[in-house]
Amino acid sequence: MTSRRTAAAVTSTAVLALSWLAAGPAFAHGSMTDPVSRVAGCHAEGPEHPKSAACRAAVAAGGTQALYDWNGVNIANAAGRHREIIPDGELCSAGNEEFRGLDLARADWPATALKSGPRTFRYRGTAPHRGTFELYVTKDGYDPSKPLKWSDLEAEPFARVVDPGMANGDYVFTGTVPEKSGRHLIYSIWQRSDSPEAFYACSDVVFGKDTGGAAPAAPAPTSAPASTPSSAPAGTPGRAPAAGHAEHTGHPAAPASSAPAAPAAPAPQGAASGEELAETGGDAAVPYLVAGGAGVLAVGAAVLFVAGRRRHG
Repeated sequence: MTSRRTAAAVTSTAVLALSWLAAGPAFAHGSMTDPVSRVAGCHAEGPEHPKSAACRAAVAAGGTQALYDWNGVNIANAAGRHREIIPDGELCSAGNEEFRGLDLARADWPATALKSGPRTFRYRGTAPHRGTFELYVTKDGYDPSKPLKWSDLEAEPFARVVDPGMANGDYVFTGTVPEKSGRHLIYSIWQRSDSPEAFYACSDVVFGKDTGGAAPAAPAPTSAPASTPSSAPAGTPGRAPAAGHAEHTGHPAAPASSAPAAPAAPAPQGAASGEELAETGGDAAVPYLVAGGAGVLAVGAAVLFVAGRRRHG
């Protein structure tokens, strides 16, 4: 009787584990990299010792983990309700306490020089999924020294694209930037179509010849940290991305570089032949999870077999 109960318990656990693995979320992560977002730029500067004053202030406010999780500024159940569920002053963090340092109102965030007119944009997709990208720019008179509010953004996105193609790990799409001058901010929303999950990013930009002393944009992140960092500010121990925040590319990450890679040719939008289109559902971790679940079931079956032999022996 004891053997049968043990076998039944193991089998039940195995079935539950495999069910969880099959139904578990496929994490889709990413952030704007051209123009570079605050979180991606600060990550590129180095989470433990960022170079710019704004990135150092962000770490002081929220810790280093936010920068290691640079591709995870998200809301799992957004379902297009962005303005309803993200409070004014918390747009850059998407209301996520971990990323509160990104909401700091200051005029010295590293910024990308930008011109009005047609432009190619790049959004690093570390776990590709279908969805819609929308880019908003701040209104004339935007004051970066004040907390960012929804009313600071233009009412309509200047760029909107559904299921853009990918090139070298980036979603690549085009948009026409409206006439602006001075320092502004581009707010990007990536709403998945295969899930209610959405991702958000704030990219600081400067229009015109006079960049106002803006620092050049940092190179886009290419991979997650390979190991746990050796030091971190007191009270915020640095570590590699937490579970669910690891980078999933589906292929080996490109080696890190101290300088931005040469821009790739813009990929055509839509599902043109030969392009690397964002995949729907799943990610690189799924085959390993399924294999692990199968292993658990195999162990359960073995226990049942042994228990049966003992009962009939």
